[in-house]
Amino acid sequence: MNPSECVSRLSGPGGRIIDVPELHRPTGAPPRFASFREFYPYYLAEHRNRTSRRLHVIGTLLAVAIAAGALVTSRWAWLLAVPLAGYLPAWVGHFFFEGNSPASFRYPLYSLRGDFSMLAEVITGRMRW
Repeated sequence: MNPSECVSRLSGPGGRIIDVPELHRPTGAPPRFASFREFYPYYLAEHRNRTSRRLHVIGTLLAVAIAAGALVTSRWAWLLAVPLAGYLPAWVGHFFFEGNSPASFRYPLYSLRGDFSMLAEVITGRMRW
């Protein structure tokens, strides 16, 4: 990636620097990705806003906690709340802070993996949140 194409960099103490490419809003079909490795820079570009990233991390942690609670207590109905707990904060971040539509609409599996990848980077200190 050419550094002049980057509009921001995400980094954490002692962690790697992640160049976030300038996001060009396509007017045609959404971009296609052959792998998650190709998708992740796009995912990060869609999550530049710090408040949005925080809402994503909180939603992902809440969804994991509810799922774990359901498994531990055998209250299977709690699993119905997992998607709501995970997606509602993330969508608030997109619509009110990022001003874009969630990648989960177009790339549901890559987006879910992106949520967990971003969570891991925040927890390990590789990404400022």
